[in-house]
Amino acid sequence: MAQQPLELILLRQLASHLVIPMWMMDEQGNLIYYNESAEGLLGVHFDDVGPINSEQLVGKWQVTQMDGSPLPDYDFPVVVALSKHKPAHRSLRFQGLDGVWRAVEVTALPLEGQDGRFLGVLATFWEVDD
Repeated sequence: MAQQPLELILLRQLASHLVIPMWMMDEQGNLIYYNESAEGLLGVHFDDVGPINSEQLVGKWQVTQMDGSPLPDYDFPVVVALSKHKPAHRSLRFQGLDGVWRAVEVTALPLEGQDGRFLGVLATFWEVDD
């Protein structure tokens, strides 16, 4: 993948020191980073899977609504943040690559650089009781 904008490099550095799970995507929807705190929930170390382009990312983790029914792409917070450039939040379930289903709250925020250029999405998520 190409060199990332300075803002994303700095955000990745910050995320690497945070204890809350963080997930970063570029403006194309490519997964460019998730931190160590996210690795436990996602069921795999970032270095073992990423970065991942958007085509490879589709279906990597199975995601459903809290009741187990399918979650339409347009309701997935990172898709909303990517496509509409606005924040989104939702409760959902996903299956980590370790095979474990987890209920989580997800908040996705669009990232804007200098001169208002869209840089991508930062998502944070945490496990909840379902």
